[in-house]
Amino acid sequence: MMSTAAYQVTVTGELNPGVTRESAVEAFAKLFKVAPETAEQIFSRAPMVVKKGIDETTADKIQMALTKIGVQSQVGMSETPAPAVIAAEEPQPNNEITRPVPPPPEPVPQAAPPSMVEPEASIDQEQDQPGFKFKIEGRPDFAFLTVQVPGGKTLRVEASAMATMDTNMVMKTKAKGGLGRFLTSESIFINEFTAQNGPGEIGIAPASPGDLAHVFLQGETIFLQNSAFVASDMGVTVETKWQGLTKGFFSGESLFLIRCSGDGDLWFNTYGGMIMLDVDGDYVVDTGNIVAFTEGLDYSITKVGGYKSLFFSGEGFVCRFSGKGKVWIQTRSVQAFTSWVYPFRPVQNKG
Repeated sequence: MMSTAAYQVTVTGELNPGVTRESAVEAFAKLFKVAPETAEQIFSRAPMVVKKGIDETTADKIQMALTKIGVQSQVGMSETPAPAVIAAEEPQPNNEITRPVPPPPEPVPQAAPPSMVEPEASIDQEQDQPGFKFKIEGRPDFAFLTVQVPGGKTLRVEASAMATMDTNMVMKTKAKGGLGRFLTSESIFINEFTAQNGPGEIGIAPASPGDLAHVFLQGETIFLQNSAFVASDMGVTVETKWQGLTKGFFSGESLFLIRCSGDGDLWFNTYGGMIMLDVDGDYVVDTGNIVAFTEGLDYSITKVGGYKSLFFSGEGFVCRFSGKGKVWIQTRSVQAFTSWVYPFRPVQNKG
């Protein structure tokens, strides 16, 4: 007879032989439909509970799904303490399974490609976790963010990005960024949405087509390109940072960056797909492809080759990063797209 006791599944952080951290994080993100950076945070904080309060059969199914992608996990009673909890929907394999035996000492097959992963689930934060509950849909081309706002809490959202909301969500508009946002022709207003008389939901659609990223700041600082900010917790301080005429003017990009620091949720978007890079040393990124980077990375703007290359190669100025940190890049550039469509613009015939 099946036990009615509550179980939980814990990701230990250990991987099966032959499975790399990079492939495991990628497969985990695909399996649970979360951003790669979120999956990386889960592995960094392991051991971490990915599901609790479930029956033994459900726990077995989730453990088997993790085993298939090379991620080791443990099943135990829900009373077992864990440092953090991440909730996941139950994976749905095609066949019934039983609890797997411990991995044999011989090497196991490489993690299955994302296309072969059968279970599909999403990871949401539970109430005992910091930050808002949220989900991102429509990625990577037209990402749409839905945030659950607890009663009395406020969410800061980029102006004109709100697409849907519950009727108890109250909006206030405040100026943000001051002169910096004005000079760069960006909106100088950020809306604040507060859930009154109970929790509420808000749907957010960034202006540009592309992906969304989420980072939970814990005292860290992230710099965003001027149009990348989407939303944040009120515990995150959002302000503009002057790049200087040399860095800004000669790069052909904004003279200002958005500096986000403090504690809480932060969401930002891209034009096109988004890739997170770990930089340790020197790295070069085209200025039009930079989305965000962490504090601690030094950067300088330089041109590619000589001025002849500048005018005839199609390449212009690049940003040279140095130090250790993370850089988020976008797979497409607005400037490159406008240059591509320019020859196809309607032209009035002279005559």
